[in-house]
Amino acid sequence: MNQLRTWLPHLLALSSNSPFWAGRFTGLKSYRTVVWKPFPRSGIPEIFPAWRDFDAYVQALVKSGSIDNGKKIWWDIRPHPFFNTVEFRVFDMPGSIDNTMAIVALCQALVAKLTRLNNVGLWTPLLSNHFIEENKWHAMRFGLDAEVIDYAQVRRLGMRESISELLDFVDDVVDDLGSRTEINYLRAVLEDQHGTGADQQIAIYRETGNIDDVIKFLMRETMKGIPTEDVDVVRAM
Repeated sequence: MNQLRTWLPHLLALSSNSPFWAGRFTGLKSYRTVVWKPFPRSGIPEIFPAWRDFDAYVQALVKSGSIDNGKKIWWDIRPHPFFNTVEFRVFDMPGSIDNTMAIVALCQALVAKLTRLNNVGLWTPLLSNHFIEENKWHAMRFGLDAEVIDYAQVRRLGMRESISELLDFVDDVVDDLGSRTEINYLRAVLEDQHGTGADQQIAIYRETGNIDDVIKFLMRETMKGIPTEDVDVVRAM
């Protein structure tokens, strides 16, 4: 989890899909992030040196009555308290099945790549929360059009370029995972000016000026890939 924190802004940018709130354009690509921010135990987690440190934190909250179990920790990424997995939670709400599966594939590839490196004694740099929060803000505001800072190499680059480098970083584990199609989908998203759900919504609104057209687009995107008989059931409801 400590290493994975670095790429949370990138995952947020890829999933950005909430530029509107209460029928108004917010100027942000992911307003959902703003809505979620006031909740306790949310945002970027701090670095935990070992599992026992995380477990001690959870147990302290449980014993003090703050929470009843570890599922009440709502960080952008967390160890799942019951499944022994890493749970990515930073995302906005992807608008289609294809987009969802592609982002899931990237998360899987990231975990697989870091595990492979760690098994041979290699580790990626750990960034402080301050640095990650800076990049997260840019991702929330600008999505794929953001500029982010690579603090390990002390350079600024576009989000699309940074994600492209991330895809190259995990490329050697993709075929073993059987997710080449999903990763190629993300490469296509990076090349598309209106690649994310947020960008597509904004483009439609600027063209028509009608929020209802945006809603209809979201409905069509949601139903893509769903069998016709299921669509009929939804319509009947």
